[in-house]
Amino acid sequence: MADLDFTAQIATLRSTFDDIRAVLDVDALRARVATLSEQAGAPDLWDDTARAQKVTSELSHVQAQLAKLTEIERRLDDLEVLVELVNGEVDDEIAAEVAEEAQAELAAMQRMLGELEVQTLLNGEYDSRPAVVTIRAGAGGVDAADFAEMLMRMYLRWAEQHKYAVQVMDTSYAEEAGIKSATFEVDAPYAFGNLSVEAGTHRLVRMSPFGAAGKRQTSFAAVEVIPLMEETESIDIPENEIRVDVFRSSGPGGQSVNTTDSAVRLTHIPTGTVVSMQNEKSQIQNRAAAMRVLQSRLLILKKEEENAKKKELAGNITASWGDQIRSYVLAPYQMVKDLRSEHEVNNPSAVFDGDLDGFINAGIRWRKQKHD
Repeated sequence: MADLDFTAQIATLRSTFDDIRAVLDVDALRARVATLSEQAGAPDLWDDTARAQKVTSELSHVQAQLAKLTEIERRLDDLEVLVELVNGEVDDEIAAEVAEEAQAELAAMQRMLGELEVQTLLNGEYDSRPAVVTIRAGAGGVDAADFAEMLMRMYLRWAEQHKYAVQVMDTSYAEEAGIKSATFEVDAPYAFGNLSVEAGTHRLVRMSPFGAAGKRQTSFAAVEVIPLMEETESIDIPENEIRVDVFRSSGPGGQSVNTTDSAVRLTHIPTGTVVSMQNEKSQIQNRAAAMRVLQSRLLILKKEEENAKKKELAGNITASWGDQIRSYVLAPYQMVKDLRSEHEVNNPSAVFDGDLDGFINAGIRWRKQKHD
């Protein structure tokens, strides 16, 4: 008969789970689900598409949180039953199989609770907001432009895996390969809280597919992440402080994808802040989207000045040596390492395919420890 003792580990898991339940406030979550469900059932909900999407997105997020809490509680109970089965089994072969299952379940529960615990750390002023992400190619020529496009794909795949709605707002393609810059919105609760730890300079080392054979190339790209503000929070911008330029949208290699001047570039003259939008079908839609992002950026600038917190939200990112936050090494060995949290993996392909949760969770914990 086997003797499997997980008493201490299960007690620790239950203690952590109780703390998480208290922080997330299960009763408040249930009340929020009831309120949002009532709003989602209103016959006129989709008269206002933006509001409808916000309601349904938040409802889905809160329901998922409650479902995860329920699942964890059930699996903790099941784990204790598994341990009892192992210890009560007289057949050593069967006991060994069940013990292996219990070990795997314990590891899975530790991982799930660890991830959920990280989410309770997202209590910043803007953490619950959708995020606007801008990626810019930095030093490194064609390789940097290609790297910027690789990063954009990485974040879009990450959002897709989490079923987060994404809207690409603007893409500026480079001449030979890749992109000069791109801006996209991740419309999901806590998108900013999660993605804000990705802001900074990213560095790629690889054998360049664009240069001389056998030569390693180092290139850089900058990632900026800002929260998308509610319309009620947006600041008023006098018309005489904005320069509006319209132009035709373009695709890779300069190929025209629009026969009218529908793309819009807004420049806030006092601060020099520039926002471009070209992915909507009409100039009016592009201007409205650009204005919302411009207002978000200016509100962040205003709050940074008021609170003396410059670089805390979007940061001053130069995309060059000396300030990189993460290295992606493809040659002579395979590694992705975050230089702040020290989180490291040896499978860059998985990371570029959107496997970012480990880095994001480690980054959130690092930020919490840094500010404590």
